Amino acid sequence: MPAVTSLPAAVPGAPTLPAPSTPPDAFVRGTRIVAVASLLAMIVLGLAWELWLAPTGQRTWALKVLPLALPLAGLLKHRLYTYRWVSLLVWLYFAEGIVRATSSQGPVVWLAWGQVLLCVLLFGACAAHVRWRLAQVKAKTLAKESAS
Repeated sequence: MPAVTSLPAAVPGAPTLPAPSTPPDAFVRGTRIVAVASLLAMIVLGLAWELWLAPTGQRTWALKVLPLALPLAGLLKHRLYTYRWVSLLVWLYFAEGIVRATSSQGPVVWLAWGQVLLCVLLFGACAAHVRWRLAQVKAKTLAKESAS
């Protein structure tokens, strides 16, 4: 079997593979850390709340954290689409936190306000992440257009 010494040249018009991703800058890393940390904290808070701290009913409300586990891989992989839809998903948990904080009594009130705070952190981190990355893409596009 003959050894391959070089790769074939790219065919004009054929799709090309994306370039290896460059390491993210400090702002993107920071927003990812805040987003992932607040998402994990929301999962832990939701489980602790419904299983041990102030359970409601037969503790089936602990299943509410399952949708929060889905975007974790996408956030860790810097998938912009994941950051976008998480910034929408988080408002369901924000609404639940506000309702429970204003209509309940006892430790549930503090747990609900904690959830609201985590929701605001998660939304802020996701929104800042998306805005920064889109601005970077726009800046690179403008730089390429002005160079040509």
